[in-house]
Amino acid sequence: MRNWVRERMKRRKKNQPGNETEATGKVGQQKPPVDALHPEPIVPAYHSDAADSAVEDHSAAPAPAARRRVETEVQPESPSTPPPGTPEQKPAQAAKSARPSKGVVVLAIGLPGSGKTTWFKRRGVTPLSSDMLRTILFDDITEQRYQGLVFSTLRSLLRARLIARMPWNYVDATNLAPNERRQWIKMSRSFGYDVHAVFFDVPLEVCLERNRKRDRQVKEELVQRMAAKLKAPSFEEGFSKVTVVRVKPTA
Repeated sequence: MRNWVRERMKRRKKNQPGNETEATGKVGQQKPPVDALHPEPIVPAYHSDAADSAVEDHSAAPAPAARRRVETEVQPESPSTPPPGTPEQKPAQAAKSARPSKGVVVLAIGLPGSGKTTWFKRRGVTPLSSDMLRTILFDDITEQRYQGLVFSTLRSLLRARLIARMPWNYVDATNLAPNERRQWIKMSRSFGYDVHAVFFDVPLEVCLERNRKRDRQVKEELVQRMAAKLKAPSFEEGFSKVTVVRVKPTA
């Protein structure tokens, strides 16, 4: 009986074809056939970073006419007075015929003492601020030697928020001239965001008077030089909404 089993095992080994390659990792193991019932193994396809980050560039062209809006605000007599409404806190709505927007980037534009910081505080908004970064980076809000580093870091923070698809983003800086605003607008629109301008159209005399009452004052000569550079925002720069903030007229 034992001899009969041995002879049968020998015949089986002779009739079984062996694998001539080491592709399977086991020499002598039969390689499975490739046919309709046994297809080739699936190879995962990895997405390219360039493909993920590729976005259509709309930064060079002005905002579509259907999205353009101009609004006017009057600064309250008391900075602590809550605003009548905060439309900028509502979800961004684009025109039906235009490409849907992922959100909004709001740029404050104005001189020191024009009321930018107060405008944000009244709305309960914590903006990306150059003063905030100077405190974080140098423990000194008055540090002025590293302006390039401060604003490059500020742009990196905004970029991170846009990548995270945050719907509302605020930048608190003077943003005096179109060339200073261009990089903010280009970055925002390249990510598919609308850009709003809040322009503080406040007389230089009022700004200087407020500056004198501050604990941390800006030199008046510097404020006057900044006033000479200040240019009102326009739709041609790429803004889809411009809000003009003025002081309450005196009797």
